[in-house]
Amino acid sequence: MSTRKVVVVTGASQGIGEGLVAAFREIGYAVVATSRTIAREEADDLAVVAGDIADPATADLVVKTAVERFGRVDTLVNNAGVFIAKPFTEYTAEDLDTMVAVNVGGFFHITQRAIPEMLAAGGGHVVNITTTLVESALSVFPSALASVTKGGVASATRALAIEYAERGIRFNAVSPGVIKTPMHPEETHEALAGLHPVGRLGEVDDVARGVVYLEQSPFVTGEFLHIDGGQIAGH
Repeated sequence: MSTRKVVVVTGASQGIGEGLVAAFREIGYAVVATSRTIAREEADDLAVVAGDIADPATADLVVKTAVERFGRVDTLVNNAGVFIAKPFTEYTAEDLDTMVAVNVGGFFHITQRAIPEMLAAGGGHVVNITTTLVESALSVFPSALASVTKGGVASATRALAIEYAERGIRFNAVSPGVIKTPMHPEETHEALAGLHPVGRLGEVDDVARGVVYLEQSPFVTGEFLHIDGGQIAGH
């Protein structure tokens, strides 16, 4: 088995996911990057898989690709997610189906398939990207379905950390505030910055550094790292 560590990053085509791919390559990992649409050239340390993370077949293909190309899976970053902010009574059945399929189903399918490969490698690490809104709601950002779905994954993080603690697999979560990505048009930045006590948006690198910190901290499991400019502490 190869000794080079291998990370799978979901939602890897832009924003935080793209930053995570770069950060792990910088520390010497081979990366399997997956997203519904991802257009980038492969390299000797990078494999790319296009597919819907809500589809179990995508999870199968991603893990198979990791093993065939690089021989193992050490780390999984569940970054893919759908965020729909609406007043609760305006959500549609389609909104619910979409958010459950991607935020919960996507996490479930690929994590379930990655764990046996981590056990075979002697241990591993799963990082779930959630949002501070599931713990610290904001009236200007009604987002109950994000709380139901990403909040469910956040709860599962601690449950899985305990379930696998003696078998060498760690589970942690990163809870970002509002991060400067293509999801947020520039004209919204000033208003969004005001949601953070520090008065600015987060950068993709802020989140990537947090994930790498958790990756390199073998005594940390079941932890929620808030990268949110103080949002979790209040206003």
